[in-house]
Order: sequence, then C-alpha cells, then structure tokens
Amino acid sequence: MIARLLTAAMLAATHMSAVPAADASDDRSKVTMVYDHELPNVPGKSMRGVLVEYAPGGTSPAHTHPNSAFIYATVLQGAIRSQVHDWPVTTYRAGESFSEHPGDRHSVSENASASQPARLLAVFVVDTDEKALTTFSK
Repeated sequence: MIARLLTAAMLAATHMSAVPAADASDDRSKVTMVYDHELPNVPGKSMRGVLVEYAPGGTSPAHTHPNSAFIYATVLQGAIRSQVHDWPVTTYRAGESFSEHPGDRHSVSENASASQPARLLAVFVVDTDEKALTTFSK
C-alpha cells in the first residue's frame, strides 16, 4: 500500500506545478505540495505528499509539524542529513526512509552534499482541516 501511495505522489509530482507548502529561509531549498487527498475510510484525515528539493548545500530550518501529523519520508535522489526528535543525526540515501511521529521536532534537514542535488518525498497523514504543515522554530 505504501509503495502505491509513494508511486502516486511521485507521478503527481511530475504533473503538478510548484505550489509552495511552506516558506523556508534557505533559497537553496524548494517545497512543493504534490498530492492532497481526503482518506475515504478515515473521516477527518487526509494524505498529503510534499516534495522537498535541496540544491547542493541546501537546508531547511528546524521545524515541527501539526500534532495530528504522522510523516513517512523517503529519499528520492542524493543524500539527506536528518535529525528527528532526540535521535542521532543520520544520513539517508536514495531509497532509504524515515518517519516522524506527532509532536516530533525536526532539528536537522539538509542536503548531505555540497555538489549534488537531493530530493525527498514526505507523505503526511494529517487532520484534513490542518492548513499549515510546517512551523519553523524560532
């Protein structure tokens, strides 16, 4: 089931224009909502796919997501350094994945390479009425 959802979101990414899902402070990163669908068998919940693209050396500021959100992220290209909650900083390469539980803080999210681009697809299961998927830490 997850493979089908990721495939659908990746196909959507190739057919949708860029629509920012959040405003990041680093101009070497781009966030695009590529999929948004209410779950017919889970009233009040939606699945949203967000494509995160990092230019070489690109980063995202520390952030959290809505308390209703469970996130499954998979690296599509390159390598991404990530730290979620209090876990160690880990480098994930294309084909590898990680998850974020409700309330987790994402302290580090960045391209592990200074010379190659990186992309990841984050799939959210979130309350349908949530408007902002990301809140940047101050």
